[in-house]
Amino acid sequence: MFQIGKTLVSEELLNEDFVCNLNKCKGICCVEGDAGAPLNEDELTVLDDIYEDVKPYLRPEGIAVIEQEGKYTMDTDGDWVTPLVNNRECAYLVFEENGFSKCGIEKAYEDGKVDYKKPISCHLYPVRVKEYSNFTSVNYDVWDICADACTLGKELKVNVATFAKDSLVRKFGQEWYDELMAIQQELNNQKK
Repeated sequence: MFQIGKTLVSEELLNEDFVCNLNKCKGICCVEGDAGAPLNEDELTVLDDIYEDVKPYLRPEGIAVIEQEGKYTMDTDGDWVTPLVNNRECAYLVFEENGFSKCGIEKAYEDGKVDYKKPISCHLYPVRVKEYSNFTSVNYDVWDICADACTLGKELKVNVATFAKDSLVRKFGQEWYDELMAIQQELNNQKK
């Protein structure tokens, strides 16, 4: 672990390889799991505000769950998450003709209907962030369904931090990310 500002960052972000391989997994991370996508408190208002613009992109099953349970729900740990269809896939998930899973929010974003890409937890994945009173932990989440992503990352020589650059900058800012890359460079120099 190392510290950047008020974050404690796992070295796995720099040491582990990862590039999503959607041709293999088809976005199964939006389907599998024991709860919906984690949400920050500030994202709740965003989901309230954008729902009507996102709704045309969603499946009828997702809309039904959202309109019955709400745009977000609380999981068994007391954390805010997206609701699930049949206790399985995210209610905001859509299935494309090619069998891939895609975020309906992201589709609306790509079409310019909303200015919110998707929940930051989804954008960051496989990076998981946990807020504590005095610091924020930034860790790499290992999940067996992402084995093909690890293989592709190794082939392409892309680590987690490089793969997740856009989302890390979105979450922590460019200066934070630049410091992360400086630490990576320092670690690489020590290995020589």
